[in-house]
Amino acid sequence: AAAGAERPQVVSHVQQALSYTVFDCKWVPRSARLLCLGSAARGTGLVQLYELRGARLELLREIEKPKPIKCGTFGATSLQQRYLATGDFDGNLNIWNLEAPEIPVYSVKGHKEIINSIDGVGGLGIGEGAPEIVTGSRDGTVKVWDPRQNDTPVANMEPVQGESKRDCWTVAFGNAYNQEERVVCAGYDNGDIKLFDLKTMSLRWETNIKNGVCSVEFDRKDINMNKLVATSLEGKFHVFDMRTQHPTKGFASVSEKAQKSTIWQVRHLPQNRDIFMTSGGSGSLHLWKYEYPAQRSKKDSEGSEMGVAGSVSLLQNVTLSTQPISSLDWSPDKKGLCVCGAFDQTVRVLIVTKLNKI
Repeated sequence: AAAGAERPQVVSHVQQALSYTVFDCKWVPRSARLLCLGSAARGTGLVQLYELRGARLELLREIEKPKPIKCGTFGATSLQQRYLATGDFDGNLNIWNLEAPEIPVYSVKGHKEIINSIDGVGGLGIGEGAPEIVTGSRDGTVKVWDPRQNDTPVANMEPVQGESKRDCWTVAFGNAYNQEERVVCAGYDNGDIKLFDLKTMSLRWETNIKNGVCSVEFDRKDINMNKLVATSLEGKFHVFDMRTQHPTKGFASVSEKAQKSTIWQVRHLPQNRDIFMTSGGSGSLHLWKYEYPAQRSKKDSEGSEMGVAGSVSLLQNVTLSTQPISSLDWSPDKKGLCVCGAFDQTVRVLIVTKLNKI
């Protein structure tokens, strides 16, 4: 019971009903504001800017765009500008100044089909190197963009000749700890996970988790690759130890069956990289902690270094909705403050308590 008293609690602080389908939620850095991105009933795109005021959300601004908006990131912008990059159903990558959102500050027809996932790096004072945005699309390609360069991606990862195109559901940057190093991880509908090294412009590693990959995230973007979590359609997630890559076996991993339904998202706590939350198709959230093994690597019989996976423990779980929770974002500024969007057309601000006790 004493241990139970120390467990973090996930408290629903504010619930806000929306009149549209929300696909992504994001905290605006260094503020008490958040964004909801989605699709209006008439097939247009919506961006709503809310401010958290005590126990309510106040709508500050609503912006309508021609195409439904699937995903967004602030990751490639400066803290001064805080520009939002979005991917839409038509394959467009746009960057918006939310103070003057009529016309994008950058726009490119990035993909032939919907942009499912977007991530940014090199901005917000996080990660070394150029500001870059990665987009993953149903058209099977993953592209990296530098907003300072027009129209052409700085990298384009597409299926090789004769390989069937797979729907790319999720992308994430990692390893951006100096000016040269950077990787992109992509997950696909057939269970493929691919790690692209942007320094050498090569495929560094690939594996298959036998199930559509819904979300991938490194525990931190701006450090030497440390851990990667990948979530799947069938309620399982995998934690890969990215410190040691074995020549044939790749990265060591531990997997956990979280629930029966799809795990839509994984998000690491910005203030503690060993704690992460997963959101599920059953409307639930699960809070996890990763424990490192006594030794993170060992030598195999040939003398090659191989990684050793740790273990995962469940800290807390809560069911908030009857519909899938499809988006999740921790506040980078206030520990334990979280926002999630679900298909019941509700955005919820959550407070997770006692995170400093674990």
